[in-house]
Amino acid sequence: MPKYADYIEQIEIDSLWNGRNHVVWNLDRRVNILSGVNGMGKSTILNKVVKGLSAGGEFPSHMLKGVRLKVQPADAKWIRFDLIRSFDAPLLNVEAVARMNMSLATELDWQLFQLQRKFLDYQVNIGNRIIETLQSGAPDAAEKAQQLSWPKKRFQDMIDSLFAETGKHIVRTENEIRFSQIGETLMPYQLSSGEKQILVILLTVLVEDQQSYVLFMDEPEASLHVEWQRQLLGLIVELNPNVQVILTTHSPAVIMDGWLDRVTEMSDIVV
Repeated sequence: MPKYADYIEQIEIDSLWNGRNHVVWNLDRRVNILSGVNGMGKSTILNKVVKGLSAGGEFPSHMLKGVRLKVQPADAKWIRFDLIRSFDAPLLNVEAVARMNMSLATELDWQLFQLQRKFLDYQVNIGNRIIETLQSGAPDAAEKAQQLSWPKKRFQDMIDSLFAETGKHIVRTENEIRFSQIGETLMPYQLSSGEKQILVILLTVLVEDQQSYVLFMDEPEASLHVEWQRQLLGLIVELNPNVQVILTTHSPAVIMDGWLDRVTEMSDIVV
């Protein structure tokens, strides 16, 4: 059984740029925000780490040369992780999508399609656990079942609140994500770029089912309204208290809601 890390304690990179810029970044258990001017290597740090985790999260033997991670617990060899990039670029693998008979136009559409499948699996798993809990006969079974269903309901409430100004809300009788707006049913692919983006982020967090894992985000503020940027980190941590967020940003709004002490400047981690 693979032993998974709860979080990353430290990222060390011997040479960020051709033998220069040795990086040592000591991380917070919960939220880590990397800031700095363009071209300093913020995204490069994330890319180097994620590339080493791409083999299913098994990291010691797959990390790029000169890239090291310290994790908790120290003997863990695997990391659960997600990576979110926020640019709603045209879909690259158009032919594969066409063969699947789907009308997806952008990379965010493709992410939403994949997340819909994960959302269905998540609901099945939660449903089975709720049934098992209720059938246990424990005196607190009903309370525990309600706790199991809370994250999904809270996710739906979050999205409804964020989309309230445009009159959209999640159709809660559907197994897949659908929206209703003035009597019309909308697919997620019909949303605006900003709406797709916030949906991708929060749905990604939800389907991890409150496990300990690392969420990497590269400039998540792109396309998001300033108020959504301000709320973003609080919503993520509320939805999964066990997540560790590692992100790059240029936006003051992302740190506005009490996250200033979690900001690290590139100049502070380059030795």
